[in-house]
Amino acid sequence: MNTKFKTLLLSAAGVFLVITIIVYSKYFTSNTKGLSKEIYIEIPTGSNFVKVLELVSPYIDNTNNFKFMAGVRSYDENVKPGRFLLKEGMSSFGLVSALRRNMPVNLAFNNQERLENLCDRISSQIEPDTTKLLSVFRDSLFLKQNGFTKENVIAMFIPNSYEFYWNVSAEKFRDKMLKEYKKFWTLERLIKAKKLGLTPVEVMTLASIVHKETVKKDERPKVARVYLNRLAQGMPLQADPTIIYAVKLKNNNFDQIIKRVLYADLSIHSPYNTYVNTGLPPGPIAMPDITAIDAVLSPDDNNYIYFCASVERFGYHEFAATYEEHQVNAKKYSTWLNSTGTNR
Repeated sequence: MNTKFKTLLLSAAGVFLVITIIVYSKYFTSNTKGLSKEIYIEIPTGSNFVKVLELVSPYIDNTNNFKFMAGVRSYDENVKPGRFLLKEGMSSFGLVSALRRNMPVNLAFNNQERLENLCDRISSQIEPDTTKLLSVFRDSLFLKQNGFTKENVIAMFIPNSYEFYWNVSAEKFRDKMLKEYKKFWTLERLIKAKKLGLTPVEVMTLASIVHKETVKKDERPKVARVYLNRLAQGMPLQADPTIIYAVKLKNNNFDQIIKRVLYADLSIHSPYNTYVNTGLPPGPIAMPDITAIDAVLSPDDNNYIYFCASVERFGYHEFAATYEEHQVNAKKYSTWLNSTGTNR
């Protein structure tokens, strides 16, 4: 190998090394800014590369380098919607890779009183807005095919944590919730409901009342039996939580806090007034948790017909089999409420 050829070879190698260093420094070293550690970017369905640039530019140090890498890897023509994780120190290459990796959302919900409140909660965690969610859950064909009504479709939701992609459609979200509902209602639970003479939706409706009546999970089977005893005797449920729900519904204000049911409330004209109407209300007054549902399905064995809040064991209730016994307990509670100045 002559000297001239060696010189040319070395020169070529040097040029290649320089180009490699330049390419590496431009496209494979950190190209982020303004990230303390990491951030999630949500790219809406139907977005193009211009929209992506608008969303990610605040976190990119050199936009031109990012655009070049997106072009080389054909990302600029194949934008995907979803939720993507950007981390501090990512290179242009890494950023493009991250924008192709849709990250799931751990969606959680509980304690919602109405479908509207539930859809608001859900829409803050996935792409479909409240209007779209309400529309699919109130679709008349869907309700008819699955045995729900607008008043009781909230019974379909079992409080838990579920994994979804952020850009899931409203329809796919609904269908997944229906699938989870059917999975929850195992043969064992269906048999228990049938023995009680209740449908799954009726169990959910009664469970929502039990859930609202007591936060003490160990007391829920006892409360559930009281209501089942009343239903068996054809008595009105006389459940204060249903009155509170009726008042909130009448006022169209589910943010108000009602600590005391007034005598005037008991005559409110509403299908949720269980002091006036016998049987169960049209649907759940909240989303019962699983302990409340199972409390209805596996209730305590007692002959109690009445109960009221205890003034000696706060959070619990005093139970009675006769109206006379109940009056003594109720008087104690009323006196205590008056002493605290609780008027509403």
